[in-house]
Amino acid sequence: MAGAEVANGAVHEGGALALEEGRGGDEARCESSEQDGAGRSRPMFSVPFVQKIVAEVLGTYFLIFAGCAAVAVNLRTGGTVTFPGICIVWGLAVMVMVYSVGHISGAHLNPAVSVAFATCGRFPWKQVPAYAAAQVMGATAASLTLRLLFGNAREHFFGTVPAGSDVQSLVIEFIISFNLMFVVSGVATDNRAIGELAGLAVGATVLLNVLFAGPVSGASMNPARTLGPAIVVGRYAGIWVYFAGPICGTVAGAWAYNLIRFTDKPLREITQTSSFLRSVRRT
Repeated sequence: MAGAEVANGAVHEGGALALEEGRGGDEARCESSEQDGAGRSRPMFSVPFVQKIVAEVLGTYFLIFAGCAAVAVNLRTGGTVTFPGICIVWGLAVMVMVYSVGHISGAHLNPAVSVAFATCGRFPWKQVPAYAAAQVMGATAASLTLRLLFGNAREHFFGTVPAGSDVQSLVIEFIISFNLMFVVSGVATDNRAIGELAGLAVGATVLLNVLFAGPVSGASMNPARTLGPAIVVGRYAGIWVYFAGPICGTVAGAWAYNLIRFTDKPLREITQTSSFLRSVRRT
């Protein structure tokens, strides 16, 4: 459903490490040197990077399988899981995956989260396509598994489609994606936050969002969560909503938190440390 991150090793040398990067201290320093112009970076397709990609595939697979299975079982059994039960499953699935693979890949599990962190200079742009492909692959594999288990009946569709108008769902997806990314940025990228509680906070946010937005838009917050079932079932109604809403919402949420993040640095120094803004000026 949604991507999230947790501190690498929870606490390291006096503070929680930013989880959005999905790497250890030595590797983080290596990439910082690369962004500052040093030419001593590792090859992109190194063993650690492949491990991150595999972690994203597996993490997204189990997230989508659990959440969409709750939807499929509820539809096939006349509501035995119940709507609150579905909300709880999504929240728990996100929390478990954050704690399981957050220290390996950062547990993005969501292309919109990867893009949002990249725009803030907290994740390398060159890794975004590989992460997004891994997340879509995991979501598609999970959806295919569910189709084999529960069939392809139209009334049992476990994907997301707008319940009302496309605009209504677009606005809802933007708001809940903003909310999700705002929380993720707060608990996973601010060294004053309690890193050990990142998974719990992000999972609770997903649960809350699904609880009120699920009946309107399906509460995707994640292009991969929508695209996987759509590819497997061949149902693409309103799919653009689930790309535009989550991506714009997560980018806005990440930047909103950056604006209120406490710092003693002057504005000029803050903008100079952002690789995204620096790249825009160069162009």
